Amino acid sequence: MARSPSDSFRDRFNLSRLAIQHGWLTICCWLAIAVAGLFAFSTLKYALFPDITFPVVVVNASIPLVTTLESEAELTVPLEAQLQSLAGLSKLTSTTTAGRSVISLSFDVGADLAAATTAAETAIAQADLPAETDFDVIPLNLNEAAAVTYALSSDDLTLEALADVAEAEILPPLRQIDGVLRADLLGAGTRSVATQPDSAQGFLADLQNPPTLIRFDRQAALAVQVVKQGNANTLDVVDRVETAIQQLQKDLPEITLTLALTQADYIQAATQATIDSLLGAIAIAVLVIFGFLRSWRATLITALAIPLSLLGTSIVMAVYGFNLETITLLALALVIGIIVDDAIVEIENIVRHMEQGASPRQAALIATEEIGLTVSASTLTIVAVFLPVAFMGGTVGQFFKPFGLTISAAVLISLLVARTLSPVLAVYWLRVQPSPGAGAQPGGEQASPGLEQVYSRLLHWSLYHRWAVVGVAIASLIAGLAIIPLIPQGFIPQLDRGEFYLNYTVPLPERPQPAVPDAAQGQNQVQGEQPEGRASSPQPPLDLGPLPGAEVAAVPMNVPVDPRAFILDQTLADAEALEAAALQLPEVVSVLTTVGGRGQPNQGSLYIKLQTDRDRDTAAVQAQLRQDLPARDGIFTSVEDVQFVDVGDEKPLQVVLLGADLAALQQAAAEIKADLDGRPGFADVRISGEANTADETVEINRQNGTRVATISANLDQGKALGDATQEAVAIAQAIIPPDIQIELGGYSARSDEVLGSFGRTLVFAVICMLAVLLIPFGRLLEPAVVGLSLPLSVVGAMLALLVTQSDFGMVSLLGLLFLLGLLDKNALLLMDYANQLRRAGLKRTDAILKTGLVRLRPILMTTASTVLGMTPIALGLGAGAELRQPMAVAIIGGLLTSTLLSLIVVPVLYSLLEDGWNKLVKNNDPTHRYQRPQDP
Repeated sequence: MARSPSDSFRDRFNLSRLAIQHGWLTICCWLAIAVAGLFAFSTLKYALFPDITFPVVVVNASIPLVTTLESEAELTVPLEAQLQSLAGLSKLTSTTTAGRSVISLSFDVGADLAAATTAAETAIAQADLPAETDFDVIPLNLNEAAAVTYALSSDDLTLEALADVAEAEILPPLRQIDGVLRADLLGAGTRSVATQPDSAQGFLADLQNPPTLIRFDRQAALAVQVVKQGNANTLDVVDRVETAIQQLQKDLPEITLTLALTQADYIQAATQATIDSLLGAIAIAVLVIFGFLRSWRATLITALAIPLSLLGTSIVMAVYGFNLETITLLALALVIGIIVDDAIVEIENIVRHMEQGASPRQAALIATEEIGLTVSASTLTIVAVFLPVAFMGGTVGQFFKPFGLTISAAVLISLLVARTLSPVLAVYWLRVQPSPGAGAQPGGEQASPGLEQVYSRLLHWSLYHRWAVVGVAIASLIAGLAIIPLIPQGFIPQLDRGEFYLNYTVPLPERPQPAVPDAAQGQNQVQGEQPEGRASSPQPPLDLGPLPGAEVAAVPMNVPVDPRAFILDQTLADAEALEAAALQLPEVVSVLTTVGGRGQPNQGSLYIKLQTDRDRDTAAVQAQLRQDLPARDGIFTSVEDVQFVDVGDEKPLQVVLLGADLAALQQAAAEIKADLDGRPGFADVRISGEANTADETVEINRQNGTRVATISANLDQGKALGDATQEAVAIAQAIIPPDIQIELGGYSARSDEVLGSFGRTLVFAVICMLAVLLIPFGRLLEPAVVGLSLPLSVVGAMLALLVTQSDFGMVSLLGLLFLLGLLDKNALLLMDYANQLRRAGLKRTDAILKTGLVRLRPILMTTASTVLGMTPIALGLGAGAELRQPMAVAIIGGLLTSTLLSLIVVPVLYSLLEDGWNKLVKNNDPTHRYQRPQDP
């Protein structure tokens, strides 16, 4: 029979033959890669999430106007007109109050912050503004976050004396540490902040070092807060700071420095838990391989693919500057099943030929030529699935770039191991006894005789009742899609970090003097002068857009002395009842109270640290605290999770109303809030512009040039973000008048962005995958079979998510991508070997039946190793398990059903589609016609 184009390409693509001919050179090359990988691995740093730059530029403009509406018209609108056309600008928000406009410019992730700042300054210079306008342009890198905070106390020193020692002895050495942006002293009140700061740096200085008061575990204290540089590794910075603090503690025995807050503990716990899951997956994969092959030599050769692939991947990660963080470690844990899959198929096929009586060298040459092209094509399709993930746009793309590249590198390196080192080691080391009667029974020992018989009969029946099988597959797909609305719709699972914030706001006291200046004072202010001994222009709250709650100090007008010290004292006094409620909970270890930390002297924040070993998770403790908080008139409280990037007290649910009529916006927002307040699952519901009344407009919020009112809320445990967003939007749509539009903000908007990005990526990945399949087959039949069988992975994945009540969000979508790649590999193994048998002279039905038996063992080995390897992750053990668990649950459920369906449905579709094609082109070749099998 003439050789097909696939056979010719298969010969040219047989890299294994070359590796076997130069065996020792192959071994030496992989030894060199292993050594280089060890060195690369030693250079990788631990982190919680990928390094992403969130560039924000804040424009703080002021003008001596009396009303908020005038300030909007003469200040905010002209500035927005110039700024909204800046290149790379993703979002523009503003907050306008009487005499001041604060505009937040959020640029695309990864944008150059310096260039964005320069562009903003240039645009402002071209704006048509009143001559007396004063403004500051402030660049903010949200990665410049507090890495560690120490509480300072002393039995011998007063707080004032303690502050003197801290400024002279503690802060200077900390500021010299590599990776530290600054070290701030908190709790010293207004002593270090001038009443009238320098005009050029006053706003920025007050933003970075506002007057604060501190209490640690209900005792007055100071605190040293170390802020890391944006590109510095948190663990490295914290380690250096801890070393310096230990020395300072020895040098200053009269002062007690107590660790109050650190990012390092959770990062270390989460990365260690992921590493443990990775090691567990490796161990389980090795045990599964041994259970099937029952040869420690074959098991060891196959298992070597895991460390070599991981070490090779470490080289790629080091080149790209990736860290060992949750996302990359999750990728490595996920890819263990794929890494070992190629080696499983290669070694299993070699073992099978040796069981038939071939020598190790003959078996390696025959086996690698037999499946080499299939293994290579199937691995390339997985790259085609995951590589597009690395190039998604926006924040999601930057977040998952390390994920896509890490998986792609790992599977490509595992392919090289399977195609080169595995057959070489099999030639030199593998010893298998031929099976009894091997010559009469090609194929040797398979999974198990009983399982073979069951599968053979089922496959035989399925080929006899093909349309019934197709009907079952379609019904399964419909069932899988039907249960999607029943699954909690989420975004990124909230991590149970064992820490959270209790933020609160108290009413400002009455102004001690009339707010309206006399005529002479008003004239002086219009001319840009301040009355002697008085504070500078009023400083209303600063909305930093992506930093809700991060605000600049508000100083009442016409107060002869700085009132912030008095307000800070009053705000700290109001924290006592909140601290008592928190400390009475048995899970609470410590409470660090900071007043004025976000610039507002009437705002405070309690950082609450929980025990590592506790019976209740963080969400349950938060719910209990909300119930126990004392109700006091005028005091607003909000329980906030610790975020990946410190964005103030941003809440996950945000619904934004857009319109021109301020009164209508405020009325609609208030009605929506009233409805949400009475619904289960919603907590800490707030609306923007709450200070506005029918008689006075205190604050105007705008987004991308349009007036807005924002409704935001936290969610109780068990309330999924997607479900809550749909509920809130439905309520809003029933309330708002026709001239008001609805948009989403916060995590609600990002959830839609994720689904859209993944949808486009999924379509592109499937197209790339099907295009790759044309290489080994040279026709559309096999890619069509794969394309039609891909949805089968949805059934089990959706059912598993429903049963475990795991969120259907970004992480579970990654699991679905994995399922597509693995299902594709199984289908390729079946169809390629069937084609080989048919070219050898077997009829199609006989080829399908024999292929099923021969390929049953490697498919089951891959499925078992992956499912069992994902089990520790699916159990949700260790820190950060909330992020890993939905993906593992989706993979396990999807694999259990898709493997069963693919072993049956793929052969059925293969025969049905070929029959249809033959009828279409009127192909009368008897080897291509369907032979109806006899009843089993």
